[in-house]
Amino acid sequence: MLCCVNPDCQKPLNPDKNNYCHSCRAELIPLLGGRYRPTQMLSDEGGFGRTYLAEDIHKLNECCVVKQFAPKVQGTGPLTKAIELFKQEASRLQELAEHPQIPTLLAYFEQNGYLFLVQQFIDGQNLLKEWQMRGSYSETKIRELLLDLLPVLEFIHLKGVIHRDIKPQNIIRRQSDGRLVLIDFGASKQLVATVQTKMGTVIGSHGYTPLEQMQDGKAYPASDLFSLGATCFHLLTGVRPSNLWIQEGYSWVGSWRQHLSSLGREKVSVSIELGEVLDKLLQRDIQKRYQSADEVIADLTPGLPPSSSVPPTILSTTFTATAANQEPVSPKLNNTLKSKLLLGSSILVLGLGGVWYFQSPPNQKTEPSLPISQPIPSPKSVSENYLLPKPLKGHSSDVNSVAFSPDGTTLASASDDKTIKLWNPVSKEEIHTLEGHSNWIWTVAFSPDNKILASGSADKTIKLWNVETGKLIRTLEGNTDGVTSVAFSPDGKTLASGTASKDMKIKLWNLKTGKLIRTLQGHTNGVGSVAFSPDGKTLASGSWDKTIKLWNLKTGKLICTLAGNADSILSVAFAPDGATLASGSKDKTIKLWNLKTEKEIRTLKGHKDKVNSVAFLPSSVNPNGVILVSGSSDKTIKLWNPVTGKQIRTLETGSGYIYAIAISPDGQTIAGGGSGENILKLWQTIH
Repeated sequence: MLCCVNPDCQKPLNPDKNNYCHSCRAELIPLLGGRYRPTQMLSDEGGFGRTYLAEDIHKLNECCVVKQFAPKVQGTGPLTKAIELFKQEASRLQELAEHPQIPTLLAYFEQNGYLFLVQQFIDGQNLLKEWQMRGSYSETKIRELLLDLLPVLEFIHLKGVIHRDIKPQNIIRRQSDGRLVLIDFGASKQLVATVQTKMGTVIGSHGYTPLEQMQDGKAYPASDLFSLGATCFHLLTGVRPSNLWIQEGYSWVGSWRQHLSSLGREKVSVSIELGEVLDKLLQRDIQKRYQSADEVIADLTPGLPPSSSVPPTILSTTFTATAANQEPVSPKLNNTLKSKLLLGSSILVLGLGGVWYFQSPPNQKTEPSLPISQPIPSPKSVSENYLLPKPLKGHSSDVNSVAFSPDGTTLASASDDKTIKLWNPVSKEEIHTLEGHSNWIWTVAFSPDNKILASGSADKTIKLWNVETGKLIRTLEGNTDGVTSVAFSPDGKTLASGTASKDMKIKLWNLKTGKLIRTLQGHTNGVGSVAFSPDGKTLASGSWDKTIKLWNLKTGKLICTLAGNADSILSVAFAPDGATLASGSKDKTIKLWNLKTEKEIRTLKGHKDKVNSVAFLPSSVNPNGVILVSGSSDKTIKLWNPVTGKQIRTLETGSGYIYAIAISPDGQTIAGGGSGENILKLWQTIH
């Protein structure tokens, strides 16, 4: 179905074949911003815009949320002001999305007289629906909620942002990890309040909104804390603050305890300590209320130093690393105990993209060797530290592919902004910007001699570039859909390319002449990834048809098909000895395949979203073993022991998806490309 984006349309859902809305007769917009396909209306902002569920056709129809702002103002002055404020709000939302519990801002743009924000879709239920399904919260659940959300509020307040509309509907429990995500920062609501001509516009929801915000339209950090207290009251008692507000005004906040046994239920038990916290959160007088989130945390976790706020991910169940010589924290400890132990210890804390993570020794357990010729290294030979990621700024949109030159002197990045940038990975300086593609660029790869860069684009072409000069050498044409993947043969004489779903072919090109050598056919959907074996005799192709195919390059014949994934194959990579293949899938798993037996060895599970990229560390880096690296839309990069299938460590990258990873030839740098904050970053490793 296709959704009409006329904010006044009463029945916006339309069949795909319609050009005009069957209800309001407005012309349908099949793609917003050239890539986002609206499929369902999620909410209506009272005539000032709507929120839609959409599919990002650039990212395999990945779900996202599109917020529309349609200001109904008279004259060009107010409209210009609205657009200016919209851009300011979008910039602020992008800054806030550094936090892993705030949706990533993916895009903002103006189209057909409307303004649009595109944000990450959070798969999960809001707390109102959760309460309706599971019933009222216990005190333990309320404490967990507060300790999970208060660091988020502390983060946004330090950024100078007040949410203004905290309530159960605007808090989602993320299905992948159970963390609470704060949504709907009300950019459109604040814009409406600014450009609306009538007086008395209030942002917030009755019962959850404090007195100062309701009367004067002014909001402070303490205002959000009142709303959080009202949210806890609702989830604890099952009584909607909005109903009490209609009946009693603000007097209910002084007698909230009488509702603990409402609706004939057994009385909910609340300790003196939590009761005092809720009393202070729900004070009518802002001066008597908590003034900051860390004050609330201090009262919930007595014994901690008053200045020690709980870091944003301190409560996460995934603690991926500790400082050298420190014992790992048991995952069985509850969240609050983890906070106390970690904050009170001498554990080294490293900042990574605006979040926190802990380093822990790799798992020392070993299992029988796989057909990877070298055993995995001992824990001491594995890097113990991943330093702060270094952002490379220059692209204006998502980075879909990254690649290091074989000599390690150049890093290439390909983006939705239709450009390729070449970087010095040491100085972090831009060397060249390559322009010529007419649509987003999916993939880049360097030739073995470091002289040529190949790029594949949604414009259906492959371009070959001179790395030294940045000049275009030639364009390879003949595809009927976008080019999703390119790879050079080890001898540098052949280029392989894969194409999207309207073409579904693999093409082999003669690099010297630019002529097509042969076409490999057999996949029934787009080819998302191609890779040459180290000896150059075999090509692996991973497809959106959920299969991997191995091809004999001398004959062009199919060797075998590897099947077993539940969703699209997004990336394939050969182990250094060529005996094992790794594949990353949209089904959130990595599979390892024995190429001699053509059987699956094992499945690596741990990512919470699709695995977009896999790569092996060069064997020269770890002469005693092999390490597999993976990048995912769950905003993490993981390092794996492919022999045991165990995770070595997780890099929590912060906000934004990881679409592509590349490892420098010396193994000292991991490059990650993606969306949001993670457009392009480098992680330096220490061996």
